[in-house]
Amino acid sequence: MADTQFGPTGWTPESLGSLAGKTYVITGANSGTGFQASRILLSRGAKVVMLNRNVEKSTAAVKDLKGEFGASADISFVRMDLSELASVRDAAAEALGTLSQIDALICNAAIAQVPTRNVTRDGFESQLGTNHYGHFVLCGLLFDRIEGSKGRIVVVASLGYKMGLRTIQFDDMNWEKSYSANPAYSQSKLAQMMFAYELQDKIRAANKTVEVYVCHPGSSATSLIKTSGSLATRVLFGLMSLSPMVQSAEKGAYPEVMCATQDDLEQRALYGPTGRMEWIGPVGKGTLEPYAHDKAVMSKLWDRSEKETGFRWGL
Repeated sequence: MADTQFGPTGWTPESLGSLAGKTYVITGANSGTGFQASRILLSRGAKVVMLNRNVEKSTAAVKDLKGEFGASADISFVRMDLSELASVRDAAAEALGTLSQIDALICNAAIAQVPTRNVTRDGFESQLGTNHYGHFVLCGLLFDRIEGSKGRIVVVASLGYKMGLRTIQFDDMNWEKSYSANPAYSQSKLAQMMFAYELQDKIRAANKTVEVYVCHPGSSATSLIKTSGSLATRVLFGLMSLSPMVQSAEKGAYPEVMCATQDDLEQRALYGPTGRMEWIGPVGKGTLEPYAHDKAVMSKLWDRSEKETGFRWGL
């Protein structure tokens, strides 16, 4: 499906003006699309704060970015492990203590295709706990600062939401009965999307101004599968990444940068590549399946998420 909003080449960073004076917070930004998004934002003069789990990789990423953009480049990181809610709370407190504004929070970090069932320290299936619950709490803790900045929240989803059950398995969200990597990953990404669309409704009802956008990177050459997928999945993706059906991590970052900066976007939408199978190609508005914003399921998921995480939103 062609998207005409940005013309035949789609949205590219060339359309970005100066971002001086803007502050962007990105989860999982020491590699892959998060790192490339940081590069693009820094290249336009923005301040970027990465929320990353690995201190060593984060220190190296900061060094690389300062090497590219100069010692004065405003790039830093706060250690945060999305799979531990205590870590999320600590990181949010540190961010709130140092950042007077947040123009966009980009929920980019994820784990994928975890081959055997793991649980987080809080007792959640690892993909649901990291991808959904961690971001659910982080967005809630930073919301007032984003609202005060007239900012936005960007949720980086995945076409993987179309795999699996296409709904939330409320009777066994932690996959204790029959764990399988793909359906569990699919549910975690669908949960992130449903959170975003339900948040849009709650913001509107509360007369707040934060805008919430959902995007996906398409099929990008990142370390995501390499770091958490099974050997077979890693081999398959390794072969795929040599094909024209996989684009660079930099191009995979375009949708999230666009959603963090571009005016006149639709909120009830899914942005990403619009070419073949929406895996690659010009970036614009893609196809959004209706079950991703099924109101009854979204509302139930929100209530369940508050209960499971022990975090109550003030909306």
